[in-house]
Amino acid sequence: MAWSSPMTAVAGAAYTAAQYNTNTRDNLLETGPAKATAAGRLLVTAGANSLVERVVRQGTNTDGGSTTSSSFTDLTGTTIGPTVTAVTSTMALIWFSAQMQCSAAGAVTQVALAISGATTRAADAEVDLYTDGLGASQAMRSSVVHLYDDLTAGSNTWTMKYRTGAGTGTFYDRSVGVMAL
Repeated sequence: MAWSSPMTAVAGAAYTAAQYNTNTRDNLLETGPAKATAAGRLLVTAGANSLVERVVRQGTNTDGGSTTSSSFTDLTGTTIGPTVTAVTSTMALIWFSAQMQCSAAGAVTQVALAISGATTRAADAEVDLYTDGLGASQAMRSSVVHLYDDLTAGSNTWTMKYRTGAGTGTFYDRSVGVMAL
């Protein structure tokens, strides 16, 4: 709903219930507190004079999994992901992290996000976590925060994908979060 037209007060004129509802109550229902439906939510603009409520979501998987793939893929020995689904505008602030190690000394291990839903994008190294140059089976935890500003508005799902440059890459204690904007 847009703000209703202002009413002009006239001395001695009665202020009817319909005028109150149109000019006072309905305008108050467009304020931030009136739009909030639960604790822990964000209010973001959806356009001029328009607020929408958004939810911050996070998915975590502490299980270990591995891959020998040189292309981004799901892990073996664990559930897919983690994944997070959120309704977004064309923007979302994303963070993800993982503990990574590789059986081959000096080999790269990488984590990236695939997006499905309103936006479709394969995992790629443009926004990724990686280790490079560690000794065989040495582990490193890495995290990244990235603002996606080219999404298609709607329900979007981010899924973690994994790859290794050589040997077996092992990944555990993984999480992905989405702050829908």
